[in-house]
Amino acid sequence: MLRAVRAEYWLARKLLPKVYSNDGLICFNSYAFIDDPDFQRAYQRGARALGDEDWYQWHWRVHVGLWAAATASKLDGDFVECGVSYGFLSSAIMEYLDWDRLDKTFYLLDTFAGIDPRYVTEEERQSGIVEHSEQLVRNGMYVDGVDGVRANFAQWRNHRIIVGAVPETLDQVDTDRVAYLHIDMNCAPPEVAALRHFWPRLTPGAVVLLDDYANRGRDEQRIAMDEVAGALGVQVCALPTGQGLLLKPPR
Repeated sequence: MLRAVRAEYWLARKLLPKVYSNDGLICFNSYAFIDDPDFQRAYQRGARALGDEDWYQWHWRVHVGLWAAATASKLDGDFVECGVSYGFLSSAIMEYLDWDRLDKTFYLLDTFAGIDPRYVTEEERQSGIVEHSEQLVRNGMYVDGVDGVRANFAQWRNHRIIVGAVPETLDQVDTDRVAYLHIDMNCAPPEVAALRHFWPRLTPGAVVLLDDYANRGRDEQRIAMDEVAGALGVQVCALPTGQGLLLKPPR
């Protein structure tokens, strides 16, 4: 399946060589960011977390993540990522921001073993999401174990890896100020729990990035996040990358 999709992107690039075509997005507008040396350096560091083989091809998604992180880096508060896997995006961010020069901690939460079947909706369970997660762990698309992840992040001092399932691990994040929150757990209940838990701790102007919000086939996550956002008095901005973006309003 992945190989077939990649072939479609390759065909689009051949027919329209000046068009961006990857990661679910075909765009006729400028993507000059891809030639920026700082972006390239950060992206390559992210790919190193995968073993130097970029089988994600997440250029525009990472571009959004780097913008979000750079914006949040100017605010008071730490960084939190719920759903880390190999650490592709978070590694790119830490490289991009020269992480250890910032007086911040990056909290990295994951099971490091795929989706926890206790924390999916019945609709997600019926869709086969648990079996799909297990398959992705087996074929290496999802990380299986934390040791390699620890080795990847050993480059930086100011981080903390927290192993286990959200929401059980949320209280281990011992900060009361969060400037950046990335949520990417591929199922609705832990994502809702994370947003509800951290919302009171988010600094005014803090950035919340939802990796799967607008992705095809992720309706359960989108609907759940819209409900939470509505209760909090905000709206999620859907991005053509498949992501969603939230900003914590000023007081």
